[in-house]
Amino acid sequence: MHKKANLPTKICPICLRPFHWRKKWQTCWEQVIYCSQRCRQKKYSLNTVRQHNIHPEES
Repeated sequence: MHKKANLPTKICPICLRPFHWRKKWQTCWEQVIYCSQRCRQKKYSLNTVRQHNIHPEES
């Protein structure tokens, strides 16, 4: 039987991919939101894009 079959999973809000619990997150799993540093950094660029789409400049 495989030991890691029942690890908790979350969905990354940036890339929409599932990611699994890691030992380094054992003390802060509830606060983990993003699957990677890359996705964590992309949140800023996505927020900027969303703001421009919500309030487009009128010509």
